[in-house]
Amino acid sequence: MTTDRILPGVGLMLAFCALAPLLDVSSKLAAHSIPVGQITGARFVVQGALMLPIALFMGTTLPLDRRMAGLIFLRAVFLILSTYTFVAGIAIMPVADALAIAFVEPFILLILGSFLFGDIIGPRRIAACAVGFGGALMVIQPSLAAFGTIALYPLGTAFFFAFYMLITRHMSRSMHPVAMQLHTSLAGSAICLPVLWLLNGTGIPSLDAVQPQGIAWLWLFGVGFWAALSHICMTYALKFAPTSTLAPLHYLEIVAAVVLGYLVFSDFPNAMTWAGIIVIVSSGLYIIQREHRVARDAARAISAPTH
Repeated sequence: MTTDRILPGVGLMLAFCALAPLLDVSSKLAAHSIPVGQITGARFVVQGALMLPIALFMGTTLPLDRRMAGLIFLRAVFLILSTYTFVAGIAIMPVADALAIAFVEPFILLILGSFLFGDIIGPRRIAACAVGFGGALMVIQPSLAAFGTIALYPLGTAFFFAFYMLITRHMSRSMHPVAMQLHTSLAGSAICLPVLWLLNGTGIPSLDAVQPQGIAWLWLFGVGFWAALSHICMTYALKFAPTSTLAPLHYLEIVAAVVLGYLVFSDFPNAMTWAGIIVIVSSGLYIIQREHRVARDAARAISAPTH
């Protein structure tokens, strides 16, 4: 792969890291007056409305067979759950703290790959996972003291997003990324809207929809807009550059989250949180490096001449 193709991919991934925290900021601002479930539903409705004309223009709105429809449904369910738990977390917690905890997702993904697909992970990567989870505990521990069990919600985000990624990787072999994003948004809307309608007026705080007032409409639109724009950037980044090149850049999202959290909410991580972030990022980068080396060695073994 040439440098001319890799550089646009790197640029798009950096754009994702800068834009994705704006989704989190919009969610946190909306959560001041809008229930978490309604914010989650708004993400899919707005994202679907924005993606539909793009998909129609590109001609990627193909009918789904039963198997692909089932996978889209599962993908939407896991994305709904990961969105809900993360928004519920940042409604109370600083964005950077919640994002740092959610970044244990690569470790969970590695472990799930071992249990579900029999992937062999060596002792070094197991140790890196343990260290990474230890870093997450360094972030969670003061958050538990300050915010209670809500600090555990981002762990749920990491778990659900890991399943979302497993399904996405499987589907990406046979489905265009734009079509996948559109159909997931439509499926998410089809799941969320009936739930919000049925539970309207029940008094369940997180699911009892309200009429947005004033600028809250802008925050709800921002949730879907930044989700669509940031994920389009990431989707196309993967078309230009390999995952091994882009994955380390993903941790720059924490930097953007810290900056925006400070500018918008005056939140700044304390020393323990910074230490946890450093441990999580270092462990994640080590695992990425080991995955790259294992893949490279496997490719060399396959291409090696036989006698």
